[in-house]
Amino acid sequence: SGAGFDCFLASRATGDTGKVIGVDITPEMVAQAKKNAEKGNYKNIEFKVGEIENLPVESNSVDLIISNCVINLSNQKEQIFKEAYRVAKLKGRIMISDIILLNDLPDYVKNSVEGHIACLTGAVRKEDYINAISKAGFTDISIDKQAPFPIELMLNDPIAQTIVRENNLTEKEISAIADSIASISISARKL
Repeated sequence: SGAGFDCFLASRATGDTGKVIGVDITPEMVAQAKKNAEKGNYKNIEFKVGEIENLPVESNSVDLIISNCVINLSNQKEQIFKEAYRVAKLKGRIMISDIILLNDLPDYVKNSVEGHIACLTGAVRKEDYINAISKAGFTDISIDKQAPFPIELMLNDPIAQTIVRENNLTEKEISAIADSIASISISARKL
């Protein structure tokens, strides 16, 4: 949940009768999110310290699970989706925005600190990501949006520039890396 921004948006959508649960791995972020919720007078949000691979949430209790570019950071995607399935109510949904791969990345990107910071090293092939969702039990899996990784970001981002500089990449190699990465929005349902 980070500092709570997505939870605050969700809070508005659920209204006074709904409840939002934000989960973050660091106690410092949870503390910050709680402060932000208090400042914004959000009364229907609860923040918990926990891991997405082992959610501190009751089974069969959640109508909608959202994730905004977090799952790609874990190398336990199947476990994450099993947990999401566990906590989702019958007919519950997941809506995810994340980074996926259309092609494998070169080792010098996958194994770099910069690749990890840029959220690329944990990204998996699109078909593996979707299979993990399906294997957990979700159905009605829909790719709602897919967008290519903007090459301008690689050319202007300081982290990406470090990868480019350290590996003396040509424009063609930069373009091939950018063409291998996509942003994706996926939804699915527990039936």
